[in-house]
Amino acid sequence: MSEVFDDRLCELGEGPLWHPGRGQLFWFDILGRRLLTRDAEGPRDWAFPEMVSAAGWVDDGALLVASETALFRFDLATGQRADLCALEADDTATRSNDGRADPQGGFWIGTMGKRGRDDPGAGSIWRWRRGELRRLYPGITISNAICFSPDGRTAHFADTATARVMRVALDADGWPKGEPELFLDLRVALLNPDGAVVDAEGLMWMAQWGAGRVAAYAPDGSLVRTVDFDAPHTSCPAFGGPDRTTLYVTTAREGMDEAARAASPQAGMTLMAGGVAKGQAEHRVAL
Repeated sequence: MSEVFDDRLCELGEGPLWHPGRGQLFWFDILGRRLLTRDAEGPRDWAFPEMVSAAGWVDDGALLVASETALFRFDLATGQRADLCALEADDTATRSNDGRADPQGGFWIGTMGKRGRDDPGAGSIWRWRRGELRRLYPGITISNAICFSPDGRTAHFADTATARVMRVALDADGWPKGEPELFLDLRVALLNPDGAVVDAEGLMWMAQWGAGRVAAYAPDGSLVRTVDFDAPHTSCPAFGGPDRTTLYVTTAREGMDEAARAASPQAGMTLMAGGVAKGQAEHRVAL
């Protein structure tokens, strides 16, 4: 049974991150240009002059944040930003979207056109590690489902516009080796792969835009179970809580008319379901 974790409405909630050192969930409202969290004192947020979408943790006081122009270190105490590198800063038509730190200390980030499906192939999948930013896969329309196997040997990513989830083997430093192969083809099921995370046992938990659920898939691609949420546009999951058995999911109101919003009042809130599975600890970004 799902519950409301935070009732602040996000037009496009995304990028939930459970910070293991702080015991705290962070997430984004991309279109609202803000980073949100809850701590012992209650809800808190930071506003930015551009869209922000994903993060990894650097230490107990800082996050690596992806925006539409850069990857930057963000100091949670002072709110100060220190840019690490530009990210498609010369292309005003794109923005960052889904991203996650890998077990080798790198950070994968996807970009996409600001018009979504109306900007086919405008985005890419990138990886940043120890000062180097490398474009891995161009021609992506809506980047999503960036996540990693517990042993660090496999990365996953998706282009929501194609309804296909790919996987690729990684070398010891976390760079791809060989070509990506198809992991899930969701076209026949008419499902839209969105953000995803792999749990400690190797199951991929994927938010599916428009389906109001997070679905778990085994490494062989078989569907294991689903968890339903009271919002149609589930966008990205994260495991957290003291024992990492709470499944959090961001949701969105984007594309919903007033009648749809009235029918789904939790749309745009950040939701949770307890005792679902045990997640991996989120990996630290090595600067």
